[in-house]
Amino acid sequence: MAIPPFLAELRALVGHRPLWLSAACVVVLDDLDRVLLGRRADTGGWALPGGIIDPGEQPAEAAVRECLEETGVVAVPELLTSVTVSPPVTYPNGDHTRYLELTFRCRAVGGEARVNDEESLEVGWFTQDALPELDRYSRERLELALGCTGTAAFRFDGV
Repeated sequence: MAIPPFLAELRALVGHRPLWLSAACVVVLDDLDRVLLGRRADTGGWALPGGIIDPGEQPAEAAVRECLEETGVVAVPELLTSVTVSPPVTYPNGDHTRYLELTFRCRAVGGEARVNDEESLEVGWFTQDALPELDRYSRERLELALGCTGTAAFRFDGV
């Protein structure tokens, strides 16, 4: 997985200490309302496209950029569907992080679903009743995006 230059510079200063990063994620639907997923090279699991938001980048633009970079699909954001926090992540090199995840429901408008970078092993469209296994957090973001009727969803565990 390629690390963005700004993050490489930051890691040079803070080492493996936990970082709080922002990420944009997409739930992309095609004209048949199939869902676009990629099978990750690092874990082998299926996931929603997405990645780190660059400094100063608008989250919706990051979501569309990540989708194109990972899958070859051009998408247009329709709705911010959830704001969530990832579980703690520890990478093989020892880096620790958590992500503030902004998930957008998008509509595919061009391109062709394909493996478009080194982060994916496979890319494909799936009907909503025949999705591959997803981790709990991806499944939650997907369900929030598919069920969202116009108000962004968020988690609140109480005071």
